[in-house]
Amino acid sequence: MILNISGRTDIVAFYSEWLMNRLKEGFIDVRNPFNPRLVSRVFLEDVDLLFFCTKNPIPILEKIDHISQKIYFHITLTGYKEDIEPSVPSKKEIINAIRQLSKKIGKENIVIRYDPIFLSKKYDVEYHQKAFAKICDLLDGYVEKILIHFIDDYKNVRKNYSVLEFHSPTEEELKELAISFATSSKKHNIKVHTCNEENTLTEYGFIKKDCISKELAYRLTGKEFKKKWNARKDLLCNCVEMVDVGVYNSCGHYCKYCYANYDEKQVEENRKKHNPLSSLLIGEIEKEDIIKVRKK
Repeated sequence: MILNISGRTDIVAFYSEWLMNRLKEGFIDVRNPFNPRLVSRVFLEDVDLLFFCTKNPIPILEKIDHISQKIYFHITLTGYKEDIEPSVPSKKEIINAIRQLSKKIGKENIVIRYDPIFLSKKYDVEYHQKAFAKICDLLDGYVEKILIHFIDDYKNVRKNYSVLEFHSPTEEELKELAISFATSSKKHNIKVHTCNEENTLTEYGFIKKDCISKELAYRLTGKEFKKKWNARKDLLCNCVEMVDVGVYNSCGHYCKYCYANYDEKQVEENRKKHNPLSSLLIGEIEKEDIIKVRKK
């Protein structure tokens, strides 16, 4: 089993104390977002890999040595400022943390996500070219892969359009970005990947690769995993099955493009319900809850 920690919220940045308590206790409870009375109980002895997704690895740096499971990181690092990412620490701090993490777990176990990319008057092609080149320069020797993804039409994105003011890239803008990214990454021996993108940009040397492919999962765990089931056949993601232990509307970064946060009032309420000693990330187990053990 692979745990996604998390595509629904930044557990590493805001709830690492809770996570370490759960690893020590040996199980995690996850409330079903579509059926709140149904709770899945995951025993850590059944877990083969912890897949961390975060914008801020700093809170877990000193805890890494106490984690016995195999780990793999996706760290989102963009060029956006406080108007887009209000509560993300400075890029200097994050880059320093990535360097430390790379020394601890190996650069092959870290992927940088330059994600999402959107174009506006403020964040135009030239801006992204410079930001991406600087990231490649500062992380030379510390990472092997950067994954890029363009902004999607999420509910929160539409709500924050007055802040984002983005437009879809023209063919010429896309070409300029791709050529520049390819040049910067090649200079520092970093491979650029696209995942779940209709335009894979492979003609510019980018690699079409799923975030956690069957091949990668096997390399990391030595086990075969099924691809996750998609109800929509038009989805382009072919990652393997994972169990997400996060909760929507609970991330304190408040990024304007986020798909998992779409109600800031609910975010505040959820964060108040967090108890580092609870088996659930948000709230407590209630007597009406039905707990089912998640099988391998």
